[in-house]
Amino acid sequence: MIQLGVNIDHVATIRQARRTFEPDPIAAAAQAQLGGADIITVHLREDRRHMQDRDVHQLAEQVHIKLNLEMAATDEMVKIATDLKPQMTTLVPEGRQEITTEGGLDVASQINRLKDTVSELHEAGIVASAFIDAEPKQIRAAKQCGFDACEIHTGPYAHAFWELGRDASLPKIQAELQKVKQAGQLIIQAGMSFNAGHALTYANVQPIAALEGLKELHIGHSIVARAVFTGMRQAVEDMKRLIREAASLGS
Repeated sequence: MIQLGVNIDHVATIRQARRTFEPDPIAAAAQAQLGGADIITVHLREDRRHMQDRDVHQLAEQVHIKLNLEMAATDEMVKIATDLKPQMTTLVPEGRQEITTEGGLDVASQINRLKDTVSELHEAGIVASAFIDAEPKQIRAAKQCGFDACEIHTGPYAHAFWELGRDASLPKIQAELQKVKQAGQLIIQAGMSFNAGHALTYANVQPIAALEGLKELHIGHSIVARAVFTGMRQAVEDMKRLIREAASLGS
């Protein structure tokens, strides 16, 4: 069964728009758990544009399911992670000017440094995942660094879906889907867990969820957007249902 990681960053985005105390990401995490989330995912960015340090500490204390901390591979963030000890970290690239993550981490260009980072996380008992593009060289590099998992960046597939007809059977959309599929096969062959995420929505998630060997999907913005109208618990339940349906057909 594919596990759903619900990214609650944008609950904090709404809060930080007014620098106030609501909506509370901790309450959102509780509602996501009640809706069937398997993992709570949060990105503590260096500029603290949404999640704050107090948020991740409260989540670590109160979340009853796996906590996945997305983070840049910096000394500051590694120290926070090793002190906090979430069950999992996902290393991502980070730019101050970007609205959201724009591409995968270039593991291949920084193997020696990331080996040390992964080693520090492992010493603290933390699973290490790399958020990467669907490129064989990045998968090989992730294996060389000792990562336990790779989360494939599904943005190119999602953007093609939106721009080219919103029909997953169309050739150009299928081509992006095949890149994710082939990357997943390479990840599994390398002995790592195959995860995926970024820009997935209720409309485009099922072709990804049907891919063989997929272990985790990490989805945030679309779930939070639906939660504005339905509530977080229902929004998570709706996404879980779509994933279950696709996974059963894919198997």
